[in-house]
Amino acid sequence: FGAAPHVVVARNLEPIYGLSTALQALAILRQHYPGATLTVAGSGPQKAELVAQAAALGLSGAVHFPGRVDHADMPTLYARADCALNPSTVDNMPNSVLEAFASGLPLVSTDVGGVPDIVTDGVDGLLVPAGDAQAMAAALMRVLGDRELARRLVEAGAAQVQAYAWPQVRGQWLAAYRKAAV
Repeated sequence: FGAAPHVVVARNLEPIYGLSTALQALAILRQHYPGATLTVAGSGPQKAELVAQAAALGLSGAVHFPGRVDHADMPTLYARADCALNPSTVDNMPNSVLEAFASGLPLVSTDVGGVPDIVTDGVDGLLVPAGDAQAMAAALMRVLGDRELARRLVEAGAAQVQAYAWPQVRGQWLAAYRKAAV
């Protein structure tokens, strides 16, 4: 990955998505990877606060806030990244996790809500406690420093995301509707 890895977060700019922790983790990561950068794709009420936090952490040139990214442009966003990050403090089944799997990115995520139902720690992603910037940075360093681990996570993520593809869920949805109709 080199000295300038790029991490991507696709979340709305709201406190529940843990973006403050992601910025803190980037500051720690940059102690080991001085050229590391972060793109936070999303919009929301916390933008000014996050921009100010990035500046206070000395990350102004290292963090990019492009705003909401259209679905059609998400593959390009993911293609430029070396790792995907989901720093949520609460969540059910984030699309960003499935998008990371489908995009061939290793994933670091918090272990909140339903995330552990779709991400198995050490198998298809690395899970860390919510709000723990040290653990988040350590997991990012682990992925970025171990190409074999990153490869294994990507392969397992690609296999895992297939369970959520339309051909697999179609029958489940039809069964649920039939049951509800009875």
